[in-house]
Amino acid sequence: MTKATAANNEIDVQAVLDRIAFDAKGLIPAVIQEEGSNDVLMLGYMDNEAVRRTLTEGRVTFWSRSRQEYWRKGDTSGNHQYVRGAALDCDGDALLVTVHQLGPACHTGKHACFDVDPLNPVVSSDVP
Repeated sequence: MTKATAANNEIDVQAVLDRIAFDAKGLIPAVIQEEGSNDVLMLGYMDNEAVRRTLTEGRVTFWSRSRQEYWRKGDTSGNHQYVRGAALDCDGDALLVTVHQLGPACHTGKHACFDVDPLNPVVSSDVP
């Protein structure tokens, strides 16, 4: 049984991994959210091992679908993401990781990846 202690709470990592509904490629999308502001910084993908590392090492680890290797935000840029919390969605097929972000999250230099190409959708004025 793999266990890690975070903020005096013990987490049974294997029990968490067993609850995750990984897709056919063995991946789960991970939404990265900034603590405090709650800004959505980026979306990455994790496999079983990347989730385990993220939950036990305190740094966010992703699986690169293009390079087929693990990577941690900030290892080359210095823009590290430190884990502050994590939660599965109600179906267990998406992961939310709350982080303390140092520097920009996007490789373009923007604060968040979603700051790069904002869209202008029609905004409903209907309020149910």
